[in-house]
Amino acid sequence: MHDISDADRAVSRWLKVCLVLIFSMVILGGVTRLTGSGLSMVTWHPTGMLPPLGSEQWLEEFELYQQFPEFQKINRDMTLEGFKQIFWFEYSHRMLGRLIGLVFLLPFIYFWLRKMIKPGLTPRLIVMFILGGLQGLLGWYMVKSGLVSNPHVSQYRLSAHLLSAILIYGFILWTIFNLDTANNYRRLADSGVAAWRKASLGLVSLLLVTIVSGGFVAGLKAGLIFNTFPLMGGQLIPEGIGALSPWYLNPLENMVTVQFSHRWLATGTGILLIIWYIHGRSRFSEATLQSSFKLVGMMVIVQLLLGIATLLMQVPVLLGALHQAGALLLFSVLLFNIHALSRV
Repeated sequence: MHDISDADRAVSRWLKVCLVLIFSMVILGGVTRLTGSGLSMVTWHPTGMLPPLGSEQWLEEFELYQQFPEFQKINRDMTLEGFKQIFWFEYSHRMLGRLIGLVFLLPFIYFWLRKMIKPGLTPRLIVMFILGGLQGLLGWYMVKSGLVSNPHVSQYRLSAHLLSAILIYGFILWTIFNLDTANNYRRLADSGVAAWRKASLGLVSLLLVTIVSGGFVAGLKAGLIFNTFPLMGGQLIPEGIGALSPWYLNPLENMVTVQFSHRWLATGTGILLIIWYIHGRSRFSEATLQSSFKLVGMMVIVQLLLGIATLLMQVPVLLGALHQAGALLLFSVLLFNIHALSRV
């Protein structure tokens, strides 16, 4: 056990602000996708900060949008006012990303100059900043996939963008846990709960696979079909589940298979996490561990209910955004659980 210094508390508070902004960024990205706004900005403008000012600039931006397939194939009846509505979502998403960069970089420089960053943490923080910049590039790479003949972003790039955001978020969250915890990390070989720790890594990996499968559902808009649960079209295994050839394309490009995979991955992951919660509550009495298991049990039930409601109501924007937020919160509490186990 060690004392938590005032400098560590200050660095932790700064990273928590960054984490809240990243959480908001992920949710706003989901809203941008759900409102069909993600392809409204057809140029990157990596250094530009101001939106169109005045009617002339708005018309120029709208004319740019009209040159691309989303307008030509889907939104031919869109007016300038309609374009402004979708533009603001995507613009806000991009500006929030740049704000996160500033909120991370400027305090980092301050803490570094004041020598408030403890030994060994600076390289980790630099990696965080680099990963954030690469995430922006990956986001533009995703958008570019929808600016071609097919006006929909690639489900592969969307899922990669989502997964990388969650991994960056988890990297920062784990660092915060380290800064806020007085108990030292215990090596797996010295741990009295080694089997639990190994199982927890399997569970978080399964959760990430489930979240990525949700990215494929989003990318293919597969949540708009078979809006019943638990059956799909009145069948447990729906027709068309293996319609594509070769067969391995079905879990990646077949809307029926993608939705089927996600709903049963989510159900299976949820059941395992509920079992995990039940056994953990009876096995551990330490307060932090008890709390971490309770949070996992509570959040997995909330997330399962959100997922079913989102499906049954054909993915309304609010429920879709809440479901995405729920996935990130479930990942957060499971990471908290794993961190607590790594200290005993």
